[in-house]
Amino acid sequence: MVTAKIRGLFFAVGLCFLRRERRRAFLPLLVRGRNCLLVLCCLVLTDTFQPANASQPRIVNIYNFVRNSDYRVPNSEDVLFEATRQQIELIKQFNLPATWALQYDALINPRYQKLLKEQLTSRDEIAAWWEIPRPLAEKAGLKSRGQHDWDSTANVGFSPGYSPPERRKLVDVYMADFKAVFGSYPRTAGSWFIDEVTLDYMAKRYGVIASCNCKDQVGTDGYTLWGGYWNQAYYPSRLNSYMPAQTKAAQIDVPVFRMLGSDPIYQYGNSPGMFTLEPIYPDAGGSADWVAWFMNNLIHQPSLAFAYAQAGQENSFGWKAMKTGLTLQVALLAGQAKAGEIQVMTLAQAGQWFRRHYSVTPPTSVVYLNDWKHQNRKTVWYDSRFYRINFLWEHGAFFIRDLHRFDENVVAITHDKALTTTSLAYGTLPVMDGCLWSGTKPAGIWPVLLLPDGETSPLLPDGPPVVKELNATKLSIRQPLRGGGTFSIVCGETDVTFTGVDGQEKPLPWAWDMVGGAQQKSAVQTVSANYIAYKYAGANYQLRLSPDTGFCEQLSNGAIRLHPDSSGKLVLILGGI
Repeated sequence: MVTAKIRGLFFAVGLCFLRRERRRAFLPLLVRGRNCLLVLCCLVLTDTFQPANASQPRIVNIYNFVRNSDYRVPNSEDVLFEATRQQIELIKQFNLPATWALQYDALINPRYQKLLKEQLTSRDEIAAWWEIPRPLAEKAGLKSRGQHDWDSTANVGFSPGYSPPERRKLVDVYMADFKAVFGSYPRTAGSWFIDEVTLDYMAKRYGVIASCNCKDQVGTDGYTLWGGYWNQAYYPSRLNSYMPAQTKAAQIDVPVFRMLGSDPIYQYGNSPGMFTLEPIYPDAGGSADWVAWFMNNLIHQPSLAFAYAQAGQENSFGWKAMKTGLTLQVALLAGQAKAGEIQVMTLAQAGQWFRRHYSVTPPTSVVYLNDWKHQNRKTVWYDSRFYRINFLWEHGAFFIRDLHRFDENVVAITHDKALTTTSLAYGTLPVMDGCLWSGTKPAGIWPVLLLPDGETSPLLPDGPPVVKELNATKLSIRQPLRGGGTFSIVCGETDVTFTGVDGQEKPLPWAWDMVGGAQQKSAVQTVSANYIAYKYAGANYQLRLSPDTGFCEQLSNGAIRLHPDSSGKLVLILGGI
């Protein structure tokens, strides 16, 4: 753990930062109705799913955020209003609860006020969507810097673009007008990103109990959130709302849920394509096969504390673009809810549940052991309040694709001053980053067999892994090995234990090779026998080995080798340092 408060984990992603504007570029085409018709097929599942623990809920939020206008869309006010009206009509047919999050320009529009008051039911939640349109800035006495009534530029449309006193003024104006319209304050507030000053103020002054932010991504629309709690929800640090807190004293007691339902195999970093539960993407949330694959794994695979997905769609895409995908999703969710497989909740209900069951962020997992592309990839994510780790199986091998540590002492660069750049980027503490550290060779932590002649060969799987929950916080992965033997992984809240044995249960001569190229070389400061010291974006941190369970070795090719002890066991310490 970093012993002093460190400012400035607000990283530039260099060449990996791609202002692809994928969502923006895609949007007008969809609004004009050029999307292809989807053929709804029956999903044939050939993999065997493990039964989930019934005491651990599978929670789904149908979350639709509502803007009044969008400069990217012709005739946007009518297009956006009609999208919201149709969404309400669809979801009412299935008697499901939903959250309707209002941007300020929609909040003050009498058309939306009338629609929501007349058409929503007691099942629904009306919430706040926290982007900053011109009418809100001006009513708070601030000069609007945007080129449009709503401007998506990071330092205009999002709270970090304003000083802390300005952020509080914006909250006060929104809350007063929301209460004037609906008679009470919103219980939740969501955004692609809300800073910690705003979130803490919303909670303490106005009683906000839950929030949501964008999925992890690199560069999309000018917004980078990378290295955080992968899915489900976490309590954020009071100094950095993207960073999970390790202690109750240092956290904001508002769980932040991760949005958009990312494909845990393919939606990684700046990977090509968009594979999320958003219904406007025909190969993902708009595909009956993909949605069934996504939900079946979410329901049946181990999740530890709970499993979670956010469905729904922002109204900027228009009804024509989302109709097919959203309709198939809502029908599927209604059937799964009726069967008792999932619980469809509002964001406020999910936040209440989380706060009631967990005083600090719990460990969770995301496990997908079959591949909708039929390319034999598999993945396991494990998150705790101390770290995240991701294992990937592909091309007949397995490795650690991602390992990031969390530290509540790291202060966001925008904590006490306004963002001045037109893009935003927040991150955590990388030990291995398969996205930003990959170059001509993929970055990762690779298992190898140590041969008698000093050479190595890959430690290869033989068949699928077996993934099980050992208790409320520990996840076990047992991978049979080619040639006999087993590689065992146990992810715990503060550590990860690896053990390799041969077919006779004798220790294997194995190791992890950490390969991260120039980025790893830049971040690593010291390689000692039982720890690696890092410095990244001004933050100092370590990867430690448990005493007497292995050692670290700096290789001449720039890689770092982690050796187990004589019993074939290696323990990484990732919390409480």
